[in-house]
Amino acid sequence: MLAAAGLLFATSAQTSRGTDLRSESADLGTLVAQRSRENELRSQQVGALRAQVEELSAPRAGAPGLGDPLVDPVLGTASGALAVRGPGVAVVLDDAPRDRPRPPGAVPDDLVVHQQDVEAVVNALWNGGAEAMVVMDQRIVSTSAVRCVGSVLLLQGRTYSPPYRIAAVGDPDALRAALAASPEVSVYRQYVAAYGLGYEASDAEDMLLPAFDGTTRPSYARAGAA
Repeated sequence: MLAAAGLLFATSAQTSRGTDLRSESADLGTLVAQRSRENELRSQQVGALRAQVEELSAPRAGAPGLGDPLVDPVLGTASGALAVRGPGVAVVLDDAPRDRPRPPGAVPDDLVVHQQDVEAVVNALWNGGAEAMVVMDQRIVSTSAVRCVGSVLLLQGRTYSPPYRIAAVGDPDALRAALAASPEVSVYRQYVAAYGLGYEASDAEDMLLPAFDGTTRPSYARAGAA
C-alpha cells in the first residue's frame, strides 16, 4: 500500500508539473475569455478587409462565370461569404428559470441547455431546407462547430450565455415542419414541459443574416507544440 501511494503521488506531481491541478481547471475559463477577446478583434479586422474586397470586386459583378463567392449569389450564400435576407424561422433556447423551485427528481443538468440541444435545432433547420443560418450573431458555415464549455456556448472562438438564438432563412412552413419532425428536438421539448426549459419558435417575414466573418482554415494540434 505504501508503494502504491508513493507511485500515485509521484504520478500526480509529474502530471501537474509542480502546479495545483485544480488551479489549472480554474484557469480554463480565463483562457477561453482571453481567446474570445482576441477573436473579437480579429473579426473586426476581417470585417474591414472584407469591405475592401467587396469594393474592389464590385466592378466585376456583372461578369459571367467568375465563380467568386463575393459576387456570385448562389456560391456566396452557400459559403457564407454574402449576407442573406428573406423570410425564415427564429428559435430561442433557454435554461430553466433559477428563481423557481426545482421540479421533483430534477438534477442541475436537467435545467440547462446542452450542446446537443443547439445541434438538434441546427440540424433540423438544415433538414428543412434552410438557405442560411446564424447561431447568436455568427453565420454557420461548413467548418462551424458548436461546443459547450461549462455553462456557456463556444462558437468560432467566442463565448455566449443563454438564451441561445438560432435563425434560419428559408420556407417557414418547411422549417417548422422539420423542427416538429426531429426526434432530438422532440426530446428537448419534453424537458421543456417537465423542467421549465425555454423553447420558442417564431416566423419572420424578413430577416437579415450577416456574412461569415471568421476563417475557414482548419486548425489542428501539432506534436511538440507549446
